[in-house]
Parts: sequence; structure tokens; C-alpha cells
Amino acid sequence: MEEPETGAKIAVIIPTLNEFENIDALLAAVLAQGSAERPLEVLVADGGSTDGTVECVRRWEERAPVRLVASKGRRGLAGDVLAAAERTQAPVIVVMDADFSHPPASLSRLVAPIIAGESDMVVGSRYVPGGLIAGWPWRRRILSRLGGALAWPLADLRDPMSGFFAIRRDRLLAVDPAASGFKIGLEVMAVGGDALGVGEVPIAFADRVRGTSKIGLRELAAYARRLMVLAGGSVSTGNAARFAGVAAFGFIVDLLSFHALFAAGLGLAAAHMASFGIAAISSYALYGRWAFAKPAGIRSASGWPRSVRFLVICALALFLRGGVLAVAVDVWGWPPALAMALAAATAAAVSGVATAFFVFPPLHPYVSRSVRWRMVAVAVLAYVVALRVVFMGVVDLLPEEAYYWNYAQHLDIGYLDHPPMVAWLIWLGTGLFGQTEFAVRLAAPLCWLAAALFSFGLARDLYGKTAAFIAVSLLAVLPFFFAMGLLMTPDAPLIAAWAGTLYFLERALLAERRKAWLGVGLCLGLGLLSKYTIALLAPAALVFLLLDARSRRWLRSPWPYLGAAIATLLFSPVVAWNAAHDWASFAFQGTRRLGAAPEFSLHLLAGSILLLITPVGVAAAFSILTPTAGLRQAFRRPFDRAGLFTAAFTLTPLSVFVAFSLFHPIKLNWTGPLWLALLPALAQMIAAGRHLVLFRRAPAWGATVAILLPLYGAGFHYLTLGLPGVPFPRNLQGLPVAWREFGDAAGGIERQVEHAVGQEPLLVGMDRYFLSSQLAFYGPDDDSFQNTAGRGLFGSSGLMYDYWFSDARQAGRTVIIFGFEPAPLSDDRLAKWFRELGPVGERALYKAGAPAGRFFYRVGYGYRLEGPSLISLRELPLWSGASEPNSQPGL
Repeated sequence: MEEPETGAKIAVIIPTLNEFENIDALLAAVLAQGSAERPLEVLVADGGSTDGTVECVRRWEERAPVRLVASKGRRGLAGDVLAAAERTQAPVIVVMDADFSHPPASLSRLVAPIIAGESDMVVGSRYVPGGLIAGWPWRRRILSRLGGALAWPLADLRDPMSGFFAIRRDRLLAVDPAASGFKIGLEVMAVGGDALGVGEVPIAFADRVRGTSKIGLRELAAYARRLMVLAGGSVSTGNAARFAGVAAFGFIVDLLSFHALFAAGLGLAAAHMASFGIAAISSYALYGRWAFAKPAGIRSASGWPRSVRFLVICALALFLRGGVLAVAVDVWGWPPALAMALAAATAAAVSGVATAFFVFPPLHPYVSRSVRWRMVAVAVLAYVVALRVVFMGVVDLLPEEAYYWNYAQHLDIGYLDHPPMVAWLIWLGTGLFGQTEFAVRLAAPLCWLAAALFSFGLARDLYGKTAAFIAVSLLAVLPFFFAMGLLMTPDAPLIAAWAGTLYFLERALLAERRKAWLGVGLCLGLGLLSKYTIALLAPAALVFLLLDARSRRWLRSPWPYLGAAIATLLFSPVVAWNAAHDWASFAFQGTRRLGAAPEFSLHLLAGSILLLITPVGVAAAFSILTPTAGLRQAFRRPFDRAGLFTAAFTLTPLSVFVAFSLFHPIKLNWTGPLWLALLPALAQMIAAGRHLVLFRRAPAWGATVAILLPLYGAGFHYLTLGLPGVPFPRNLQGLPVAWREFGDAAGGIERQVEHAVGQEPLLVGMDRYFLSSQLAFYGPDDDSFQNTAGRGLFGSSGLMYDYWFSDARQAGRTVIIFGFEPAPLSDDRLAKWFRELGPVGERALYKAGAPAGRFFYRVGYGYRLEGPSLISLRELPLWSGASEPNSQPGL
């Protein structure tokens, strides 16, 4: 039955449940807000009151534009509001509580932007400037903030938990008819997504004075459950117990299988991988046919796409649990049986939740595309963070990381090959947590987090919140940025500073905020303390200023120059170090590279870019940065200021590297940071569902993520527990595998030599810095770095080891020389540096019971700056059989 037309332009819906003490005064206050220009009606959506509320409203119906919409409250407040909205023809609806927590006097401010056509929805906010909460205890404030944080990915508001809002009627009725719970505003925002124009106005929120709050554990559980549904999960009261049952079944099958296989003699890695496969196969059918069975009328994906997604989820869970197993066994010292219980529980939780969201999700027409993208981004971020946290302390250091750790042991304001930021950060991490891989790498994920926050802000300001989520997920997944979130190299603080500089440049150039130039100077200065390449942002900024007429006024303003002064001041310690060392670092990074023999390496630059951002990323960059149909599709105004910002700060640094590669060699990681400027535009292309120029199918990015994440997990698993059937490398060079075992073996040799000669020997690596750095970190003593030198002692370049270890101070010492191959140790020219030389020895290394490379060593006695060739050898028990490789694991 249709309700009569009232002529009201605004309908105020007040959901009630036993609000007799408040409803009479509230209706009077609300009706007082109406006017001849904006007539309103009030609909009281009652959820089954028994205290006289209904009778009071009936009396109001006789004398005012008030109507009662009776309901049994089966779907909570949301269902009551939707039922009332269907009973009015008013184009604008206001929803407010009945307990006077929402001020009726704010009604006009809520509806004005909607009537003016400026917004689709306006929320009364407690958390924007001017908003306040009176009389709330701190516990309730924390719960409110926590609830808002959980809803933050779904809503573009500071106060997504507010129940006081105005909205266009058609937008409210577009939500899921089955919506339930007490936060109908979230339902609207989840359906509307980026297409919904939402604003906030401040309100003074007051706690109820009369009556009893209806919020309890039941409502909070319903809220959490509804959040998961809106996020795209297959979640309901009915399937929760079934889901838990399947997860428990898989966990038990997993543990029993592992114990049987491990007891049968299978290795740790092979046993845990096989048992996981058995449990996954056993659980898959139960998930589909029982735990996530859909009611009639609800569809879900099926067939091979579901199977592929399940396989990807299983791979992700498998490799993550391998990391948990490695931590429990190798770091915490747990027995394999106990460690496996923790690892299996982790895998069951990850695979179960991911299955609910990505393998058996309902194909729900009421959740917007933008919300789905946001939740995918959140899932990707959560997995990448978990992967890093689990593996960062169990994967051996790269030789480069160990070299920078040596920086921190010789703390300074400058170094030959890099500025000092990486050393300072490692010094802080190891000062807090000791000499561990975790401590060395601690700053890397923190720097990545800073880069993620800046990238989120940049993408949000340019293209909106959904693009911001996707941009951060790209920062997590693309190979260069994934690696820099784990490995402690100068690139880790560089990307944080680069992202910060871009963020403040956008605020200064596009948002035209003067003080943003101070942020530019701060981030640029910190970046120059990290790596010199960030200086390329200066000419990029100049290019933008020259091309953008609106921005040229900054050239006459003191603010950019003040920012430049801040950057120069921060960079001054490096200048001081160079001045004291004959400008060695500037020459090393500048004139040395420019003066190298000519070499064409443009093809290598192109290949490095393919590796750093993937072929799909290159195709997207081509689509965005070239005047093609793909560019015109990606942006409404392809040559607007945002597009110019992206092009200037991507192409200017890239052109420098291209020009350099025409005549000089390049390095793999050089172009990595410059792609930060492209991420927002790339994210906007994905969010809009635009096709790429070279990859016409939109799922290219989904396939890229589905390939990269398991590859990362498999790589970490290989480096820690190994992969059945995949051998470790023949030598150690370049990979973080078996360096701890190498340190143990080298330590055993050192102790034998020290016992024989009565003095602590000096350890020297015969490559540029790999062996020396790892010997210093993984050596037998905490102060091994004090007795580890570089090949500079023999006339070759040893980078910073040439500064740390003077050859004159090593006179007379016994030296153990290490190499990857026997040739450098067998070179006759070594003889002039020693009084005597021992034979070349070889040691094999084992990791997880498998061969993991080898190394060679030789002992020199009586080091001298230059001297005659070897005449006689010192006979020591150490050299008995030394030329034969030792076949015992761990030696």
C-alpha cells in the first residue's frame, strides 16, 4: 500500500526501541527545524517498543507530519530505516538517533549541501574540526575510534561510525535490501563507493541523559559480521561454525600427516609441504560443499577460476607457514613437532580467511567495485607485511647488507660509496636489538611504511582514496619496492625520502600550500643523506615550474629557496666528510663513473626496468606517459596539471638515466625510486578499469599479483628451509644462503690458526667486499669486524676497507685469506706480501642437510707491505689434508 504524498522535501527517520522518555521532546525539537521553504516530515521507525513509545508517536500523528513505521526489528536499525525510507517520497532523508545524542539544530547544515546539489550524503561528524563529544568515558572513546578504524577502508570519512546523516533518498534505497545491524550509513558508503559524493559537518555529540543504550555485545558482533560482508567476504552466522569445523579438520590432518612423514625420514621442508598439500586437498571440497554453501539466489564464482584462486591461496599460506616454522626452529629453538603446530595453525588461519574472501565470495551486486579494490589492497598489504615480519630475521644478510652493517661499526658522517643514512639506521636497530639480521633490517620496513604513507597521501590527493589504496598495494608488490621493504640498503631510506619529497611537492605545486616547501626541503635533505640520486628531483621540479604557467610564480617566492636551504643544511655533514677526504665520495659517484670506458647499456636499462616494475608495469607506464588512446582513456583531461606532475617527475629522472646508459654502464636498481611518481596514475588506471596499451585485458594486474606473491614466498622459503628438488647454488656469491654456516666454518679455521700461532689472525676476503663483510658479521666473535679487512691490503680496491684498515698497522700479522675460487688465492703475486704462505684449502658448506656451496682459504704468515717470495712453509697440524674438501656438514 502506497503512502499519501505529503509534499515534504525532507524526511527525518528516527529509529526507536523503547525511547518513551525521549521521543516526545525530540519530535518537538525536530519539527521546529522545518520551514515553509523546506517542509519536513518525521518517520519513527520503531523496532518493537513496549514502553509506550508507539502510543506517544500515535498521538503525534494526529496533529503533526509524523508517521509511525512499525517493525519487529529483525534486521536491526538498518532494516527499520530502510522500511521507513520506502514509505516516504521526500527526495532528502535525514537519519538520526532518538536519544538526543544528535543535535536537531544541525539538521539544516546537513541537508543544505544535498539540496544545493553539492553532495549525495552529508554526515554529522564528531571528529572533524569543530566537532566534539561531551561526557564520554575514555573506554567508549577508544571503542568508537576502533570501530571507525575497522570501517576506514570502506568509507571516505573521519567519522564513519556516525549515525547522524542526510542523504538523497535514491542513494539510501540503493543499498542491499537485506542490510542489517545498526550502521546503515556504512551500507550506503559501501554501495556508493567512489561515485558517492560524501561530506562531513561538525556536530556536538552528547551522550544520552534518559533511557538505556541498546548497544551490547550482540550488536557489536553483528557490526563486525556485517563489515566482513561489506568487505566482500562469505560470512554469516550460519557458516561460522562450519568454517571453524573445516579449519580444525584441516589442522588435524596437517599435523598427523607431518608427524608421519617426518618420522618416516622426510626432511623438515619436504614433510611440512607434503602435509600441507594433503590437508588442503582434504579441506577444499568441504569448504565448497558445506562451509560456504550458498543459499538459493546467491551466486558465487565456480569452475576453474575458483580452483586457480584456491591454489594461489594455498601457495601463499604454505610459504608463510614455512617462515613461521623456520623462526620457531632456528631462532626460538623449538622442537619440530611444537614448531609445526604453530606453523599449521598460521596456515589454517590464513588459508581459511582468504578462502572466505577470495575463493568462495558471494557475487554481491550491492558492494561497489571501489570497495572490492580497497579490500584486495588491504589483503595484499597484510600478506606482504606478514611475509616480511616472518622472514626478515631468518634470511641471511645479503653481502651488501653486511657491508652496510660494517658502516655502522665504523660510524661516520660520510663514506666512500654512499652517504651515511643507512649506517645511522643500522646503528639504531642493532643498538636496540643486538647483532641480528632482524636488527640490521629493522629500519627497512619502517622506511617502506613511511614511503607507503606518503604514497597514499599523494594518490589520495590526486585521484581519491581507492587509487590511494591501490597505489600502496603496488608499492607492496612491485619487485623493487617489495625488496626495499625488507633489505637494508641505501635505497630503503631513499624511497621514503623520495616519496615524502613527491608528496610535499604536490602539496606545494598543485595544492599551492607555501609551507609545503619546508617539507620538500626536509625530505630532500634526508634523501641526500641516503643516496645522491634524489637530487634528480630538483631538475624535475624546475621542468614542472617552467611548463606549468600557474606554478611559475614560485620562482619569485622565497619559499622554494627556503626549502633548498633546509636540504643543503641537512646535507652539509656529507659535504664536510668529502672536504676532509679529498672529495672522494663525490668523485667515486661522479667523475669515476663518467670517466669509465664507454659502454652502451640502454638495453640493460630497459631490462632492469622490466625486472623492477614487471612487464605489465612497463605497459602501464607506456599507457600513461605517451599521448595515446590509452592515455586519453585513463584520464578525463589527459594533459591536466596532475598528469603533468606525473610526467615531469617520472620522465625527467628517467631521461637522465637513458642518456647515461648510451655511453656508460648502469646498475639494476637505479631507476627504482623514480617510479614512485607514476604509482598514483597507475593506481587510478586500475581503479577505473582501463585497459593497457600493450595488454588489452584488464586482469593483467590480477595475474601479476597472483604470480609475484607466491614467487616471493617461494624465494624466502628456498633461502631458509630450501625447496625439495631445488639445489642451493654452488658458491655463495650474491645470495643470502649459508652465510651463517660460512661464518661458523671460517670461525673454526680461525680458532685453529690462533691456537697454532698464538695470536688472533686477520681475516681478509679476496673479492671486492662480499666475503670480508660477511666474515665480519657472521664471524666467531661479536667484535669480528675489528679483525676483518679487505683486499686493499694486497694492492686492490677494497672500498671502505681501505679507510678502515691501514696496511701499515697490519705488519707482522697472520692473515687468513678467503675466496670463492682458488685462483685468486693461488696467485704468485700474493707471496710478496708474506713471509710464508700455506697451501690453499677448501671447505664445503651444507644448509638444511643439503650442499650449499664452498669456499677456499689460505693462511699467510708475517704480513708485510712488500717482500721476497715464499721460501719455506710452516708445517702445522691444520694443513693435514687441507687441500681436500671437507665433506662433513657444517664444516
